[in-house]
Amino acid sequence: MMSYVWPMALVVLSNTLYQICAKSVPGGMNPFASLTVTYLIGAAASGLFYVALGDGTGLLQEYAKLNWAPFALGFVIVGLEVGWIYAYKAGWPVSTAFILQSAVLAGFLLAVGWFLYREPITWNKVVGIVICLIGLYFLSRQ
Repeated sequence: MMSYVWPMALVVLSNTLYQICAKSVPGGMNPFASLTVTYLIGAAASGLFYVALGDGTGLLQEYAKLNWAPFALGFVIVGLEVGWIYAYKAGWPVSTAFILQSAVLAGFLLAVGWFLYREPITWNKVVGIVICLIGLYFLSRQ
């Protein structure tokens, strides 16, 4: 049972952390410069986009703006990908696994938005979460 549950928990946690990290990249930093740290494998492609689309600022000047987020985001992305692989290996059906993680993630990100970023919790958001939960109920009755 645990081998069935923990991959989905990892996917939800990693996706939540992904959103936090992505939102925490410094606003003044060029996203392509950030991606060269976040994606070691994609460093060459990110560098090309930076040169092609940058504003003429040197890459080292952009790196001077780094905070914790691009480094953490690299680890979070690995958790997200390996979580999906293990979820499917554990038997999660592709037709419901994403819907489940998305519904749970929506609730987590509602709380994250409120706690970390002081985003308002509106009735529309609450109703949206309730609708997701109702959808999960119907999906579980296959």
